[in-house]
Amino acid sequence: MKSLDAAHLNERDGYKLLIGSILPRPIALVTTLTADGTVNAAPFSYFNIVTANPPLISISVQRKQCEMKDTARNAVASGEFVVHISDETYVDQMNITAASLEPEESEVELAGLTTVASSKVAVPGIAEARIRMECVLEQVIPLGEKDGAPACDLLIGRVVYFHVADELYDNGRIKVQELKPVSRLAGSDYAKLGETFSLERPN
Repeated sequence: MKSLDAAHLNERDGYKLLIGSILPRPIALVTTLTADGTVNAAPFSYFNIVTANPPLISISVQRKQCEMKDTARNAVASGEFVVHISDETYVDQMNITAASLEPEESEVELAGLTTVASSKVAVPGIAEARIRMECVLEQVIPLGEKDGAPACDLLIGRVVYFHVADELYDNGRIKVQELKPVSRLAGSDYAKLGETFSLERPN
């Protein structure tokens, strides 16, 4: 077994070990709104559930050259964002939203996606996504350190409204096989749901 002291690894090597080990990772496609009304969108695989009561989710937005990315900056400024679950039906368009654009340019328009009004927040959602969650910013936590500044901004969002396509909703549950979620691996690789199995939790 190869044993490595994290203190002796450079940032790139640590990154490769993390993304190559912690997988598959669900992908949140996040929309935010700029002050001038531009809808920004970006995918994030550092994404998970925090707690169910209240419904809190987390998104870690890595900084670029010590500066907040558009998603974090917009979410902090407005206190709102919308999270969409990425699936096979629009994965190519989701990938396009990862392009590096200026804040006043919309990744939603670049990807040819369609905006839809939200119910409780001002930030629009994306119609192509079959699950979306309207969120208010519960907390933002700057974490890590790089060149004297935080390395990332951890956004904790409280879900205030769920939207689930009819074909996926089954009496309060999600039909996972119908959802066909996609997940992030390492490099340019992604994964589909694939084979599933069940294990009974011990008493």
